[in-house]
Amino acid sequence: MPARNEKTPRVAVLADSDTRWKWGALTAARLRSDQPSLPLDGFLLRGRATPTPRQLTEVGVRADRLSEVTAVEFLRAMERSPEKYDVVVLALVGGAVQAVLHGLAHAWRGVTRRPVVVTGYVGVVYEKLTDGLLLRHGADVVLANSAYDADRFRAVYEGVGADAGSVTECALPFLGGAPYGTAHDPYTVVFAAQPSVPDTPADRTYLLERLVRHATAHPGREVLLKLRSKPGEHTTHIEETPYQKLAQRLALPPNLKLVYGNMGEVLDRTDLLVTVSSTAALEALHRRIPTALLTDLGVREALGNHHFTGSGCLLSWDRLDAGELPAPDAAWVARQGVAADGTYGQAFDRARARVDALLAADRPPIEPYYSTVTAPGYLPRILARHHLAPDGSPLPGAPAADREPSAVRQIVRRAARGAYRHGVQRVAPVIRRMGEL
Repeated sequence: MPARNEKTPRVAVLADSDTRWKWGALTAARLRSDQPSLPLDGFLLRGRATPTPRQLTEVGVRADRLSEVTAVEFLRAMERSPEKYDVVVLALVGGAVQAVLHGLAHAWRGVTRRPVVVTGYVGVVYEKLTDGLLLRHGADVVLANSAYDADRFRAVYEGVGADAGSVTECALPFLGGAPYGTAHDPYTVVFAAQPSVPDTPADRTYLLERLVRHATAHPGREVLLKLRSKPGEHTTHIEETPYQKLAQRLALPPNLKLVYGNMGEVLDRTDLLVTVSSTAALEALHRRIPTALLTDLGVREALGNHHFTGSGCLLSWDRLDAGELPAPDAAWVARQGVAADGTYGQAFDRARARVDALLAADRPPIEPYYSTVTAPGYLPRILARHHLAPDGSPLPGAPAADREPSAVRQIVRRAARGAYRHGVQRVAPVIRRMGEL
């Protein structure tokens, strides 16, 4: 990315969870690969899923500066110094992206050399396709993680009469690692857990019991339950019934272990990855590791495993227990941006070229598809959640709209977030069980 002035250009990433921080920071690195030392400023959007220090360490992505902010605080920083950044990556849930886009449009009124705004998805897009895409419209670059996604994204935008020029094909930024070769000793099976899929205690208990049965039936194998977070921590999705709690009720065989850590490091010793619909499946397929998407609970949109229809990787625990291995379909894998054929090194060329072209010219004002004309009954609610008025300006009394957060306010916010997490994981399940009596 060419520098625009005598100051050192920077990239800013605003993220609202550990996985989105990983996606946003690594996307920023892919977009600036010609300047690997380009500084990165990280902003963590304050909320229920704000990552803990342990989660940030596990992700393994560092920023030169990292701060926790509200949307209004972030927008104030962008308004104060629009020339400070070349690129701003919004690694947020759709509603937050839309709110920040309108906030940036207001903050950068009349600014022609504003930063290039980039957004996208952290993984497989298997639900709320239209809703999520329209909430991301208005960014200069909307990244699609595969050719399949790029076609779908453009069809949605064009179908509602919105400009589809922002859609840019790339790949997931965290693919990598050595291709799978010979089996490890011991042979290692990894189940990649997800916070919200499946979401019922009965289904999660079933999957854990099947994992125990597999480990018991194959004592010579090492079986790992790869967990996303520890109890009390939140990720992109709420986890009401952590596997750790369920595991306390079972007698685990000695060859079954619960593990945390970076997924890439776990895949380094994996011979078979098993999951319901985790993005870890794409990471494993990229490395040509045998990968199974479970059908035990059905192939359903609610589970997300319907996305893998045609992949050749849909199997049940019974078939895996019997020794069957998945055989991925090469055409399906190629369409999904997995780049197992060695082309991953060029996956971000289009995105870099688009960003460079935008940086070389004046940028037009940010104009999302949703406005008070196209969505007057929807947009104001989305903006109000982040204390923004329909025109993108901070609402009167918006938190920290006119001052830096004090130490006391930061302590109160952390306490409130802890109370929320306790309510989700401890109180809410009890109330639901009482309601079933």
